[in-house]
Amino acid sequence: MPRLIASTLFALCIGLGQGAVRAADFVDRPSLTRDGAKAVAAAAIRYAKEHAAPGAAIAIVDAGGILIYVERLDGTFQNAANIAIGKARTAVLFDKPTRVLEDTVNKGRYAMLAVAEVAPFTPLMGGMPIEIGGRVAGAIGVAGAASAAEDDEIAAAAAADFTKQHAPGVAQAVVVPRATVEAGFANDAHLVSGEGFKVDASHRAGPGEVEIHEHDTDIFYVQKGSAELVLGGQVSGSHAVADGELRGTAIDGGDSRRIAAGDVVVIPHGVPHWFKQVSTPFTYYVVKSTAP
Repeated sequence: MPRLIASTLFALCIGLGQGAVRAADFVDRPSLTRDGAKAVAAAAIRYAKEHAAPGAAIAIVDAGGILIYVERLDGTFQNAANIAIGKARTAVLFDKPTRVLEDTVNKGRYAMLAVAEVAPFTPLMGGMPIEIGGRVAGAIGVAGAASAAEDDEIAAAAAADFTKQHAPGVAQAVVVPRATVEAGFANDAHLVSGEGFKVDASHRAGPGEVEIHEHDTDIFYVQKGSAELVLGGQVSGSHAVADGELRGTAIDGGDSRRIAAGDVVVIPHGVPHWFKQVSTPFTYYVVKSTAP
């Protein structure tokens, strides 16, 4: 039975994501915010000072190469900021460190210098893409340190620090013991939660209030008993009890369904639902999905 429940809920969750927008129609990629850019710059400045760099200009661009933050340490030559911007844009638009491009030119591929006539191109060490989850979200450019090698070292250290700070954690499997689950049905207990979902063990001893969850999609699996569930319609006595949570006294109209042990019900967010009549004992799992 637990395996049947798991497979049924998994299939439902997959179904919820279908029919909205075809994933092949667009690319969803991370991009640095201004706060993220300032965090990268702070890491670069910290590294430069810790290693006694005589100066440095730091430029941060987003995933599209748009400048969102620049800072220049006192004593750094003025044009360093413009050079740093060029390095950052080159790194993000080519998806690779600018040291690779400088090395390519130095090895004799001088034709690459013509790229600057049609696109941003500063093939000098010191530009580094910033990756989040293996995808480029922006880039940092550094100029004006003690040497080109130190520019590159500062940029690489800041990018690596930011990526490390935002590395996704490894999801942990959770097993809820049977005794905990059974006790949960008696007390309407929360069993487990994760990013975008939570699972509760619930029971009803009689009719309840009308519920409307503006953000959560409810997925019920009826374990025991039966009930009359009314879906949709007009809510009487509607009132807010929390952010995104509305309650009411009854539903006018709506679709009345008889649900019983073994049934699965999916109630999208925003749909009123009301346990109008309950045959006890009535227990059910509730999976709440907060994914958009």
